[in-house]
Amino acid sequence: MSIEESILWGQQSIWAILTICGPPLFAALVVGLFISILQAVTQINEMTLVFVPKIAAVFLVILLMGSWMLEQAMAFGTQSFESISMVNN
Repeated sequence: MSIEESILWGQQSIWAILTICGPPLFAALVVGLFISILQAVTQINEMTLVFVPKIAAVFLVILLMGSWMLEQAMAFGTQSFESISMVNN
């Protein structure tokens, strides 16, 4: 395997991680930002108030996009295993 192929696989793996993990993380970020703004406006500084909406948002995103995320992970895994036969020693 050449350096170029190694870099390509590194880039593909990072892209796969971002596409699979991105939607739940983005949902947690948006909900956390909204709750933080709400806490700043109302001056309610309860630390546990943030956790339940974030967890609910992440579970909702996983429920809605879970099949697509699994499909992306399986496509990357299939591509990885299929490329093993092409590696020259």
